[in-house]
Amino acid sequence: MSIYALRGVFLEVNRILAEIDAQIAKLQQARALLAGGSSAAPAVKKAVGRPRKSITTSASKATPKKRTLSAEARKRIADAQKKRWAETRKSQK
Repeated sequence: MSIYALRGVFLEVNRILAEIDAQIAKLQQARALLAGGSSAAPAVKKAVGRPRKSITTSASKATPKKRTLSAEARKRIADAQKKRWAETRKSQK
């Protein structure tokens, strides 16, 4: 391709982009009119994705109370685990 052909393609792309930009400006004005805003202000883009974690919300939350087991509950859990270990050892022999 010659330099002149490349320059022509480049100018064509620039013209297409300029037309797209003009259409976007018209659509933004129409949207602003429909939304009740002024036509001079461009439409504000809404953020996409998960909201950022706010520093104030994490500081204001109280840490949950730590849950503790009673001695009786710990003993029941330990006995059940010892029973499972015994069954495992029995099946290995």
